[in-house]
Amino acid sequence: MTDTTYATATGAPVLPATKPARPFFSSGPCAKPPGWSADKLATDSLGRSHRSKIGKTRLQYSIDLMRELLKLPDTHRIGIVPGSDTGAYEMAMWTMLGAKPVTALAWESFGEGWVTDAVKQLKIDPTVVRADYGQLPDLDSVDWSNDVLFTWNGTTSGVRVPNADWIPDDREGLSFADATSGVFAYDIDWTKIDVATFSWQKVLGGEGAHGVLILGPRAVERLESYTPAWPLPKVFRLVSKGKLAEGVFKGETINTPSMLAVEDAIFSLEWAKSLGKDGLIARSDANAAALDTIVAERDWLGHLAADPATRSKTSVCLTVEGADEAMIKAMAAALEKAGAAYDVAGYRDAPPGLRIWCGATVDTADIVALGPWLDWAYATAKAG
Repeated sequence: MTDTTYATATGAPVLPATKPARPFFSSGPCAKPPGWSADKLATDSLGRSHRSKIGKTRLQYSIDLMRELLKLPDTHRIGIVPGSDTGAYEMAMWTMLGAKPVTALAWESFGEGWVTDAVKQLKIDPTVVRADYGQLPDLDSVDWSNDVLFTWNGTTSGVRVPNADWIPDDREGLSFADATSGVFAYDIDWTKIDVATFSWQKVLGGEGAHGVLILGPRAVERLESYTPAWPLPKVFRLVSKGKLAEGVFKGETINTPSMLAVEDAIFSLEWAKSLGKDGLIARSDANAAALDTIVAERDWLGHLAADPATRSKTSVCLTVEGADEAMIKAMAAALEKAGAAYDVAGYRDAPPGLRIWCGATVDTADIVALGPWLDWAYATAKAG
């Protein structure tokens, strides 16, 4: 096991010699792609209407890049919507739920948020299947005569679904995947996904406030054949005169987007295209493996998600022996003050621990360099 004392003769922990070159380990917004700088962003669309030729062209270009990178079939539509991943997922819930019974799976904070929406806001009395942080519920027990809400990758618990094999081809209900920490990091079988949502601020390292909504043909059929009982705000309306508002999926956004955020996303998407989806996945896998090594070498550090088969490779949640919330805050504050790691405290609703983003925009060398700094922060917090 690694010696975690790092003490001088006076008992003070010794600062490690090497810092991560880019100490950005936040789980959202996440690290920018390597080589990013603001002066590299295209600016011709700035100060122009998003409905101008250049505005619509750039929005459509971002959609085309996302389709290419995700290897999304032509049967699925992609739209840019307001409100980040939350806005996109709630848009899907508000417009499509209520036609069938609903099952909501919750094993982390955002899944619980969708349960709250369904129960308290839409009042549809879903079947709720829960698991504790670090665990996954029994996916094989899900009743697919219902619409099913789930998170592909639990950002706040570090637990993910292993794949899409548990979703049947002959399902009656729709599958609603909150995939914000999953797209571009895992292979997703799009034939199993009717609705998916994500935001640019996760694996792409883009800016917040904009969500992406992906609709399969069964979701489109639902939208065109079903009218929910509750009122829909303007920013949720995807249907006009009984037909899908196709313009939303061709860059004609419902409300005004930030073209600066769009240009930032395009930079990230072009960087991602240079690697390809497999390259993005390989970077996340390498980062997660490097962090696994750090954990294995330390008896005071562990994974919140015990099962490697369902452990996140992006938002990796760690346990710290003997740590309470105050200790975790002390460790995170010490790392930030030293400029060694930013925003690594676990999510506020999760058990006290650390959370390290291992998505593709992080360099593996920075994960490796983080290990001794975690030792230092642990020793510093214990001494304090």
